[in-house]
Order: sequence, then C-alpha cells, then structure tokens
Amino acid sequence: MSRISRNISIVLRAERLIAQRHVAVAARRTGFYAAAGLAVGLAVIMLNVAGFFWLSASLSKPLAALIMAGANLLLALILALLANTQNAQADTTAAVELRDMALQDIETEITDTLSEVRGTVAGLRRDPLGALTPDVISAILGTLVRYARRRKNKPDQ
Repeated sequence: MSRISRNISIVLRAERLIAQRHVAVAARRTGFYAAAGLAVGLAVIMLNVAGFFWLSASLSKPLAALIMAGANLLLALILALLANTQNAQADTTAAVELRDMALQDIETEITDTLSEVRGTVAGLRRDPLGALTPDVISAILGTLVRYARRRKNKPDQ
C-alpha cells in the first residue's frame, strides 16, 4: 500500500507541475494578446494619422485610409500568431511521463493485490481451518482476553 500512496503522491505532484506550466503559458499568451491589442491601438492612433497624411498627399484620401487600416490589421495578425505559438507541451513532457509511470505502477499494485486476495479467498474455500494461521489465532485470542478483562473490571449493576 505504501507504493500506491507514493505513486498517488507522484501523480498529484506531476499534475500540479503540468497545471503550473499551462498557467504560465496562458499568462504569456495573455501578455502577447495584450501587446497585440496595444499595438493595434497605438497603430490606429499614431500610424494612421501620420500615414494617412503622407499617403493622402499622393493618393486619394479613401485609398490612403484603406492602406493604413490594412497595415494595422497585418501587425495585429502577426502578434496574434506569435501568441498562438506558445505551447506547454514541450515543458510538461517529463511530468506527463512520470505521471503515466506512477499510474501504471498503481494499476500493477492493485492488480497484484487483487490476485493475492483472490488466491486467499480460494484457499479459504478449499481449506477453511488451514487458513487459520497462528497470526489469526493469536489475534482472535488477544481480542477474547481483552474482552474478558473488560468484563472482569466492570462493576456489576
């Protein structure tokens, strides 16, 4: 049973490490998305005004505005793609392997214990008196002695 509890502890620790990595990646992604939003906002304010005036000197005003909007969208797309490249899979591979090994060990331990119990039950069916080993007999006698002592020390009512 100590192997089972140790492996459960390993599984829980591995799951915690995996969750921590996912949270860290989510935080980085959020930062990149915020940067993309800020870049779009600043681009809309600064570059649009400057670019619009520069383009409107040589092109029509609607075409200058369209070119500036396209440039802003392209910048936002690049930043969003950069945010999507963040992945926790590479960071958590070792923790996932450790968790899977611990789960497999738990499964093996439980299977072994169940087969041992089935063997004991089968032995009890074949020879119930032979199954009463000295350990079982001493446990039963110890319980009877404690019961007798409690009864002896109890005052009569």
